[in-house]
Amino acid sequence: MPNPILYNKKFDELNEEEKKLLEINKKSIADFVEQSSSISDVNYATRNAHAKTYTVAKGTFWVDSSIPEFLKPFFDSEKFNLLIRLSNAQMKIKNSKRDIPAYGFAVQIRDENNHLLSNYPLVNFPLFPVNSVSTFLKLFTAINESYIKSWSSLFSLIVQIVKVIPSVLTGSFIRNAFKLFSKRNDFILSFDYHSVGAYRLGDYMMKIKLHPKSVNKNMDKRQNTKKALKNYFQNNDFAADVLIQLCYNLKDQPINKLNVEWKNSPYIKIGEVKIEQGALLDPRDCSNELLSFNPFESKAIFHPVGKIQKLREGAYKVSVQTRRKINTLLHGKKVEL
Repeated sequence: MPNPILYNKKFDELNEEEKKLLEINKKSIADFVEQSSSISDVNYATRNAHAKTYTVAKGTFWVDSSIPEFLKPFFDSEKFNLLIRLSNAQMKIKNSKRDIPAYGFAVQIRDENNHLLSNYPLVNFPLFPVNSVSTFLKLFTAINESYIKSWSSLFSLIVQIVKVIPSVLTGSFIRNAFKLFSKRNDFILSFDYHSVGAYRLGDYMMKIKLHPKSVNKNMDKRQNTKKALKNYFQNNDFAADVLIQLCYNLKDQPINKLNVEWKNSPYIKIGEVKIEQGALLDPRDCSNELLSFNPFESKAIFHPVGKIQKLREGAYKVSVQTRRKINTLLHGKKVEL
């Protein structure tokens, strides 16, 4: 293989129009979170994406002993502590038996002294439908406003959805959409989870894939997801391989084109994620709603890469700050995690 392409901050740079649209979007995020308790009919402020927490668990990342020599400097211990949040991507929490199969597997990695190393919000779909930053920001703002202003913002939302359609008509996107549809009733822990965009690994750039080991996809199909997870961890451990791809060629592994899969970059196994039986925390605990999996709170050498990824820095910060402010007022306590 050729040498990996090295990170350059130019991959992340937004133009002036995009920066202005981001500020508008951040205001819509704050407005959504402030009203989220009434939108979802719960007694706390929710996230403006992946609002529904299924469970939170403690886990361990075990580093693979056979990782390539050039990657070993990034893993100075044989294991790392994990905090994991399993969620649904919907912005509104619904107490339904079946949710749309858009799941999140957010991972927070800490060292033996409990110092934060990195956050990785992984999802069970490997691609992102939009490459244009301005199109995405307009769409996301319209979605936020649709929950707040309802009918008055419906036309704007329809216009932005129409603009996205061409970018989802790639072979990669259509193939993965059909694959997801065929697995729509499968158990949440049987899915692969992906970083979607790229992340730094020092000066290298990588994508991450979590591949579960020996999980029954038909687990507790009669139960809702939250109960199925509780039942699973009462009797089972969970293990998944952690695989990465490195960027060697921007044509085959594009940083700012998220609606196609990377090709010609072999997966490298760097370790395993393990969650032991009985390791679940209480998802109803208010402190778990104050958790942040903002990837820009990671050490700089593990930050996200790319323009769409860059948007997360401001969006996560506004969401977390607003959520913590509201929940502290509602419940009279502040938890920093």
